[in-house]
Amino acid sequence: MSTASHMPDGDQLSPEDRARANVYALIGRLFYDAPDSNLFAQICSESEPEEGTSDSGALKHAWRALQEACRGAYPVAIKQEYDTLFIGVGKGEVTPYTSGYVTQSAPDRHLVKLREQLDAWGLARSASAFEVEDHVSGLCDVMRFLIEQQASLVDQRLFFEHFVYPGVVPFCNTVITAQSAGFYKQIAVFAKAFLELEKAALDMG
Repeated sequence: MSTASHMPDGDQLSPEDRARANVYALIGRLFYDAPDSNLFAQICSESEPEEGTSDSGALKHAWRALQEACRGAYPVAIKQEYDTLFIGVGKGEVTPYTSGYVTQSAPDRHLVKLREQLDAWGLARSASAFEVEDHVSGLCDVMRFLIEQQASLVDQRLFFEHFVYPGVVPFCNTVITAQSAGFYKQIAVFAKAFLELEKAALDMG
């Protein structure tokens, strides 16, 4: 995604919102492409993510499991797993495009609504991107952007409830049960735990 809007100074964000934005950025990066050795090292060195609710045990447990998986991971093997899961020969085992997971409306209509919302905020897909807007990484990028732009909780909740939660959580469930998923199962468990906490926090906001 891209926008011409000025990004506010990241130091204006509260520690909680900075942590949220960073987690969305990480999830988006991990589902956009397989991590390299630098990202493995970064994940292993990071402290546990903090959330604004007391019920964060599942997230911390999932983060530690992801760190442990990163310590024993080989980039070439994880790249092969990523390609098998999400690309495949003609078609991957799991689609990362979330419209297919949303049950409230037809996939095409859901994508139209997503594009209309992004257009209303002045957001557009980068000219160099070939992924459709409902790619899980794109949705995470929009949430990161809204947080860093200090968008209202109303806007954050709207996008999360209409596009992120109903599409990304079922996507994570599919990854968790996929036959080819090993390392990416841990990523999906972590992402789902984070999104469940996000839902609880936004519901209370």
